[in-house]
Formats: sequence, structure tokens, C-alpha cells
Amino acid sequence: MSGWARKRFWKEVAVCTVEGGYSVALDGRAVRTPAKAPLVVPTRALAQMLAEEWRAQGDTLQPEAMPATRAANAAIDKVRGQMGEVTELLAAYGDSDLVCYRAEAPQALVEREARAWDPLLDWAAHRYGHRPVARVGVMHAPQPKPLLDSLQADIERLNSFELTAFHDLVAMSGSLIIGLAVLDRYAGPAELWQASRIDEDWQIAQWGEDEEAAALAEGRRASFLNAARFYFALQPGVARLGSSTG
Repeated sequence: MSGWARKRFWKEVAVCTVEGGYSVALDGRAVRTPAKAPLVVPTRALAQMLAEEWRAQGDTLQPEAMPATRAANAAIDKVRGQMGEVTELLAAYGDSDLVCYRAEAPQALVEREARAWDPLLDWAAHRYGHRPVARVGVMHAPQPKPLLDSLQADIERLNSFELTAFHDLVAMSGSLIIGLAVLDRYAGPAELWQASRIDEDWQIAQWGEDEEAAALAEGRRASFLNAARFYFALQPGVARLGSSTG
């Protein structure tokens, strides 16, 4: 969002219907992205989310407090022109997914990983017809190609706005399976975020928490949860994978 005016210059914020979807108007003037494209989103719910961010701004614009607006900008200015590249990037997580690589010891950690991650593998097996293979250690071993093809097919169904949110879900958690489970509403985003933190939380319990690492983790958690809210605002009700809002 570099290049944006830093001082608040508007009084009224409104959601308006425009060609192709919905937009936000500041004192009657439609908002544009940093690349000067019209900021048009597919659903009124998402436009209302953006409008609330604009209304909440004080005298000085704080882009970091506008995650939905930043995501919408990215979907229009960046992701829309790179759908194939982003899809391939995210699909690659499936062959080295966090929840498939398990600790050898101590036994308490092994059991904690199994309790959190085995149900996710069961969900994936039910949805995709192939159970991801869990292994001990960090040495890479490929997952079944039919599974990887099915995972990628679900990613390819996403539109540019959905894909933008999904990118953060996967990148922040380190897991394609966790990201897909959020989209499918397998469990709540907060619960799935905690599933991605099993190893880190174990280390904190053993050795204590580093202040800098804690701040970084909190930023990643916020990004993950914001991405989930953004994605759900794109859905016209309770939607599951395979649906698209355009």
C-alpha cells in the first residue's frame, strides 16, 4: 500500500453496487487499488468488511490495520495476473506437508502430534480418496500422485480473491492440508491454527518463550485468522470447496 495518502481525507464511507460486484466509496468517490485499478470485490459482505476498515481509520491512515483491504488489493493487482504461478506454489506444499512429518521422540510430543494431525489425515483421505502418508523424521518422501493431483484441483477452483486468502492460510500454517481444512470448514480457524503450532508450542513449554519469536508468531496467527475471515466473506452462505464466487 505504498504511495497511499497518509492523512485521512474523507468523512463518509459507503458500500456501492458497481459493474462486476461491489465497491467502497469515500465521500462518493470509488476507492482504487495502489495500481489504480477499481477496487471491486465479488460480495457485499466483503465490501462491507473493507468499508469498516476505512471507517475505523483515525486522522492518519494505518494500512497495517486494514488486512482485508490489503488482501483485496493484492487479489486485484497481483494474484489475478499470476493465478497459475500462485497455484503451483501452494500445491507444492502438498508434497511436504507439515502434518505428514512426525517427531521420533519424545513420546509425549509424538502422541500430541498424532492427536492433532491424524484426524486431519483422516479428513483428507475421506475427501480426496487417498490418505496422506505420515512419516517419522524430516527426510522427504513423495506423496501419492493421485492425492497431489486432487489437492491441486481444489486449489485451481479458487478465484483470485479466494486464492489470495488461501495463500496466507497455507503460508502462515505451513500446511496445505490445514489450509484446505479451513476452506472446507472441517474445524474453526482458531483450532486449525493451533494444530499448526504443535511443535512450536511444545518447544515453548520445554524451554520458555522468546519475546521476538512470540511477536512473530502472533503476527502469523493474526494473518491466518484474517485470511479465514476474508475467505468466508467471499462465500454467499455456508459454502464448501468446489464453489466459486466469480
